[in-house]
Amino acid sequence: MKSKLNLDPKVIDSARSCAARIAAEMQIFIDRHTTVSTERTILRLLGIDGVDEVDTPLANVIVDVLKEGGGLGRGAAYWIGNAMIQTGLSPQEIAEKTASGELELLKLPTCTAKESEEKILPVVLDALSAIRKQTEKREEYLATIGEGKRPYLYVIVATGNIYEDIIQAQAAARQGADIIAVIRTTAQSLLDYVPYGPTTEGFGGTYATQENFRLMRKALDEVGEDVGRYIRLCNYSSGMCMPEIAAMGAIERLDVMLNDALYGILFRDINMQRTLVDQFFSRVIIKYSGIIFNSGEDNYLTTADAYEEAHTVLASQFINEQFAVLAGIPEEQMGLGHAFEMDPEMENGFLYELSQALMAKEIFPKAALKYMPPTKFMTGNIFKGHLQDALFNMIAVWTGQSLQLLGMLTEAIHTPHLHDRMLSIENASYIFNNARNIGEEIEFKEGGIIQKRAQSVLSEAEKLLADIEKEGLFATIEQGKFGGVKRARDGGKGLAGVCVKDEQYFNPFIPLMMGGAK
Repeated sequence: MKSKLNLDPKVIDSARSCAARIAAEMQIFIDRHTTVSTERTILRLLGIDGVDEVDTPLANVIVDVLKEGGGLGRGAAYWIGNAMIQTGLSPQEIAEKTASGELELLKLPTCTAKESEEKILPVVLDALSAIRKQTEKREEYLATIGEGKRPYLYVIVATGNIYEDIIQAQAAARQGADIIAVIRTTAQSLLDYVPYGPTTEGFGGTYATQENFRLMRKALDEVGEDVGRYIRLCNYSSGMCMPEIAAMGAIERLDVMLNDALYGILFRDINMQRTLVDQFFSRVIIKYSGIIFNSGEDNYLTTADAYEEAHTVLASQFINEQFAVLAGIPEEQMGLGHAFEMDPEMENGFLYELSQALMAKEIFPKAALKYMPPTKFMTGNIFKGHLQDALFNMIAVWTGQSLQLLGMLTEAIHTPHLHDRMLSIENASYIFNNARNIGEEIEFKEGGIIQKRAQSVLSEAEKLLADIEKEGLFATIEQGKFGGVKRARDGGKGLAGVCVKDEQYFNPFIPLMMGGAK
């Protein structure tokens, strides 16, 4: 299809090639390292669940034992497989006895890595089978009750209480929402463990736990069957427990997960080495389970100017795309992020926003683009805010976005009430219906504002990617070229949880998930 923006395909190819080389270089580092959260994820996938007598998750107990004893570099899978051979116990029994002090994993006789991997393989295959059954359930729902049209109407619940969240989520689905995002409680991304069980107290959101995932999934299936439309569930596979939460999401059939190492580095000060290693395994899990991941480029525009720094958003999208390619993720599961964040006082700001949104669609045509609403310049004037959201919705349907997080007229005032959400859904539904095919009808002036803007942003992104390739991703982040935020390579939270793999290390899930094991 000919570009309506007259974008140069050679420039796009050049930018994409730079991003591919940046990601490939980083993958060399990733492949040599593991982390405490990656190893805890392996344990969770092996069926280890529950907490000890002081509520420490058993996955943490095991990994802490391995780390303190110098065995982490060989990997949790090896030590569990070895313990199964030496004791005849299941992974869950091994975890429980380790937690109680009855079993010392690192003092058992040892087998070869091959013997350990063979012993553990049936448990691995059972875990993959359980995840596959969940993806088949999603496919069955989509084939029978169907789904809403794109752009999907995507709204949030954030009460702090999972049971109240369920009430609000079901109400939103009845009002027309297609995706419910359960906002995670403030600062959970900085916890180096996943809380256990259902939770009723959170600040600014609700704890991401496996039981909370299960409860919300069940509630959305119930309301989806009632309204005759599959309702997708979104949560956060980010932070210190990025791959663990991805595994929980796969087990409980989440459909969309926010997942972006750069977001964690820039906005949560998580160590870049730690979270880039974690991102790879989390995305392999996401790929295997058919989850759409959302990247966090929209956040750059909360700290940097949306007009001046648009090229950094595009450069990051290219890099996120290539990290996803290395994890085997198809384009349709790439929810690359961007946002409507121009200053509303800027002359022709709507034209620039339209240009950038269409540019993302033309460069990533198959991606499940995630388009985020105005927040930075929402003032508390609900009438103006509702108009800003309407302009945002118009661009979304015009440019064929996929996941539309609806703006709230009460943004900057309070967490949305039921009626705030209803008005936002009505706003988007009205515009999407009345302008459904506007993008197919309108061409743009040759050399006009819209074309020139997109061409300029693409050119600047290509230059930035060329610089990143020369300097390396770590150095680029240290210099603050994304979102105007600088982070140190050895700074931030979680570096102590990074470990070099030894020669007997194996992660049995990655090759099977990458190969599409059934």
